[in-house]
Amino acid sequence: MKKTIIRTLASVAGLAVIALGLAACGSSSSSSSKGDTVDSELVSKGKLTVGLEGTYAPYSYRANGKLTGFEVDLSKAIAKKLGLTADFKPTKWDSLIQGVGSGRFDISLNNITETPERAKAYSFSTPYVYSRYVLITKKGNKDITKIADIKGKKTADATGSDNEALAKKFGATVVPSQEFTTSLQFVKDGRADATINAVSAWSTYAKTEDTSAWTATEIPSSDVPAAKIAALLNKKSTALTKAVNKAIKELREDGTLTKLSKQYFNADITEDK
Repeated sequence: MKKTIIRTLASVAGLAVIALGLAACGSSSSSSSKGDTVDSELVSKGKLTVGLEGTYAPYSYRANGKLTGFEVDLSKAIAKKLGLTADFKPTKWDSLIQGVGSGRFDISLNNITETPERAKAYSFSTPYVYSRYVLITKKGNKDITKIADIKGKKTADATGSDNEALAKKFGATVVPSQEFTTSLQFVKDGRADATINAVSAWSTYAKTEDTSAWTATEIPSSDVPAAKIAALLNKKSTALTKAVNKAIKELREDGTLTKLSKQYFNADITEDK
């Protein structure tokens, strides 16, 4: 009788050990699976492939030949949180969003506004910047002093940008222009009556360039709410989007996001206020 009881207890103990072993394996497999899921969504293993313009200060631009800027540093910080290295792919604006959709990039950080139309085809991270707009006209232009005045006028804005969408919303005819400096030149030359862009882009330009040819008027939030700027990802990249959101949350909580904002914008524009 005692031998039977001992054998039974031994069997139970053995089953318990096996169960614990299976549970441990299951836990390890689940953790590994989560990591593999993110890896399987990446263009290149171990890298976060980032699409940006590289010509749009202070978001991304070159200083002494080196790529730098707010979104460059933010991309590096996000990649580090994910255990990856950031691999940048400078690309013209009209190919950036398509590059995410076609699988050329994992993600695009380029002062991209989250809009309902884009959200139908792409995923967005949580916003990391709230960008306000500026209306720029040629010096002496008294016909355009506020956003409503662009109705029936020509504005120079990038095709597919939220600046273009805003111009059309207020009744302007858009003259395609892919770069901010080109848009300013169009206004100066009279090929366009105005251009719309981010306040941060204009203020950065004004630090180093002669702006006497233009008049810049910040568009009040009562007329146009601040744009929610977020990282754009492929709809299929569900695990990566979740991981990026977690990284941005941590960067906000540890003060990195605010620090970068003050470094590049001389203000904290990471909160909607």
